[in-house]
Amino acid sequence: MERFLGNPILKPIEAHAWESREVFNPATIYLQGRVHLLYRAIGNDNISRIGYAVSGDGVHIDDRLAEPVLKPENDNERDGCEDPRITDVDGTLALTYTALREHNHLQSYQVALTTISVKDFLLHRWNWGTRRLPFPGVYNKNAVVFPKKIGGRYVMFHRIEPTICIAYSDDLKKWCDIMSVMGPRPEGWDNWKVGIAGPPIRINEGWLAVYHGVSVEKIYSLGIVVLDADHPEQVLYRSKAPILAPKEDYERFGKVPNVVFSCGNAVIDDRFFIYYGGADSTVCVASINFEDLLASIRM
Repeated sequence: MERFLGNPILKPIEAHAWESREVFNPATIYLQGRVHLLYRAIGNDNISRIGYAVSGDGVHIDDRLAEPVLKPENDNERDGCEDPRITDVDGTLALTYTALREHNHLQSYQVALTTISVKDFLLHRWNWGTRRLPFPGVYNKNAVVFPKKIGGRYVMFHRIEPTICIAYSDDLKKWCDIMSVMGPRPEGWDNWKVGIAGPPIRINEGWLAVYHGVSVEKIYSLGIVVLDADHPEQVLYRSKAPILAPKEDYERFGKVPNVVFSCGNAVIDDRFFIYYGGADSTVCVASINFEDLLASIRM
């Protein structure tokens, strides 16, 4: 991956109390020729909210809203809405995120899901639908909805630690047929836990997805996985080495050191862009020629 020389592309804004400390881990969607970023922001109160920024060329920010577009609104998420991921599924945008609640200094986190129409999203009318917990009571995070139904059903990747899991739904409300897809490997860069990044992309071989792997040294890196087109719980290919690992100072030093963590990606013309949080502190981007990336899985 080639890091953008202007990284980080988003930094905290001290004058905005809600995003004054850290901004990172953006959901990403490419609509009408622009990259829309929904990023996690932490402010003076240590609560995560979701902000919005947009780029025409994928690397330079053209606009950024002064207020969050999604913030905690119920008891399940009273302490934060974290690490969003967004997918266009047949004209409806499905947003997944981690709903955080703390009690007696212990964290309780669950997957949350809401929707918004493409029209409202582009017009910045933040009419989010009902917020649901697909797996109520289950410690779960890192969820993303596939961009297409498979076998007539919606598909979601999520993470019951330390394993990436899959689930299916007829209506985006009730989810079933949960099974493990892949877990950490005994040795190497992803030997502690793994989690999905942005929405998978359909390619000739099946589904291409980015995932993060964490080593026992707590270094967060990114790799790729290819999944069967009709049975995405079947792994066809998995990175032996990361495609992006902490190297630059903005990835090695910050709130959480040695972290590159992605919640979104986009294909723009002939390049594949990965948007990621550097050290849980800033928003960064790296890219690669898409055909070169595909060639690496066909060797």
